[in-house]
Amino acid sequence: MKTTIDIPEKELQEAIRFSGAKTKKDAIVQAVREFNSRHRLAALSDMLGTFEDFMSQEELKEMRKDRSWEKKK
Repeated sequence: MKTTIDIPEKELQEAIRFSGAKTKKDAIVQAVREFNSRHRLAALSDMLGTFEDFMSQEELKEMRKDRSWEKKK
């Protein structure tokens, strides 16, 4: 999508330097992707603790002691 925007030159030059991008477009695309990724991870982390079917720490410790669950070689 083609869009015209006014980005402060100092901020754009820093984005290019930090990203290692060869063009302004590459720097902007990388910044947008990272922004989206961070927000997807934040949304995912908000769900932590909402899963009822996960085992507790105590159940995990018991399972590790038992070792009968391990695949036989």
